[in-house]
Amino acid sequence: MILAHGLGGSTDLPIPATYVLIGGAWALSISFAVLMFAWRTPRLDPSHHWVTLPQRMAGAVDAGPTRVALRLLVLAFAVYVAGAAFAGPGDATNVLPGVFYVLLWVGLPVVSVLFGPVWRIVSPVRTLHLGVCAVLGRPLSQGLWKYPERLGCWPAVLGLFAFVWLELAYDDPGSVAAIRLWCSGYFVIMVIGSIVFGDRWFECADPFEKFSDTVARMAVLARSGDRSLVLRNPLDGLRTLPVLPGTVAVVAVLLGSTAFDSASQIPAWRNLVDSMASTNTGATVWRTGGLILLISFVGLAFWLACRATGGVTASARAQLPGALAHSLVPIAVGYVLAHYFTYLVEKGQATVILLADPLGDGWDLLGQQSWEVSYALSEHPGSVATIKVVCVLAGHVLGVVAAHDASLRLLPAGHRLTGQLALTVLMVFFTFGGLFLLFGG
Repeated sequence: MILAHGLGGSTDLPIPATYVLIGGAWALSISFAVLMFAWRTPRLDPSHHWVTLPQRMAGAVDAGPTRVALRLLVLAFAVYVAGAAFAGPGDATNVLPGVFYVLLWVGLPVVSVLFGPVWRIVSPVRTLHLGVCAVLGRPLSQGLWKYPERLGCWPAVLGLFAFVWLELAYDDPGSVAAIRLWCSGYFVIMVIGSIVFGDRWFECADPFEKFSDTVARMAVLARSGDRSLVLRNPLDGLRTLPVLPGTVAVVAVLLGSTAFDSASQIPAWRNLVDSMASTNTGATVWRTGGLILLISFVGLAFWLACRATGGVTASARAQLPGALAHSLVPIAVGYVLAHYFTYLVEKGQATVILLADPLGDGWDLLGQQSWEVSYALSEHPGSVATIKVVCVLAGHVLGVVAAHDASLRLLPAGHRLTGQLALTVLMVFFTFGGLFLLFGG
């Protein structure tokens, strides 16, 4: 089944789960203590970079033919998958669920962390919008009305929630018909929105673009002020995360949904849903409630922790959650890698094999009939568990570093350390909770 991705559990740990939980909390606490003494001035700067790549590389990446070829290639792939979605088999052998859940949802953040905000470059709906505007001779930003900035990225928040709801709360997330309906709705909403508001709509409403842009703030490959390609410290780019209405909600959806995915596998929760709901619709309602509750908890807890500081004005305190939201990005990336790493590698192989025979007619154009999925990761559960622990801990440690550096910039001198305590305690709780849900449940 395409959604059976929670590979590896507490029995796979090379050390007892209790030690991992306590050790993770201590690791984060010690990291904060070290930062208090060794990191006394802000150091993270988006203008910093390690090395500038040769100009010819930037020229090749930015060249018109390169961009056009890349856009057309991804558009052709989208059309290919859409054809398979409607003409292919209606069961688990259809390629659509694998592309939708594995290559897009899990693969996109991985590629974005490495190469930057790729979705805004290759998005099929952006490509269509670009082509129509070129034919009509209309600026990309031109729409019927100006996008209302007070909406911020809330449309993208709704899109992200719609995705995780389908994956985690709907009673049949692998249904080809349900995924087709979701993708059709996404396409129609993006097209209509771009007509009404221009390409600003994609920045604020496309859930995949917002996901990609958010995690791409940690990309090692980035642009300098003069548009040169550079390699940089992943933490240096976090400060560039735009602070818009809904920014905290974006990260809360990413963190809370991943946590719910793990929590929903706990026998106590599954038994509760089974006992309280006698129908699939009832179970969907319960899972929807649990998903909303966990996402709301993450967002509200972070909001309160950021505001729990003294020495600042009421207006400055109100801005702190948005100004510190970028510190949750490394945690979100760590959770995604920890939770979906095995899923991406193994289910990704199965999806590629299905792509070579999209209609299920026995095509062997690439000799793929002899291909087999390698389950090397699942055969070494101890290694997988170790990777998960490292990803979660690394994400939280980097989050603490980012929050500490931002606090040194944002808080008054007398409150730079005490003002971080509530957020640090929350991150320790998130670390403990994240590891427990991955292994202790």
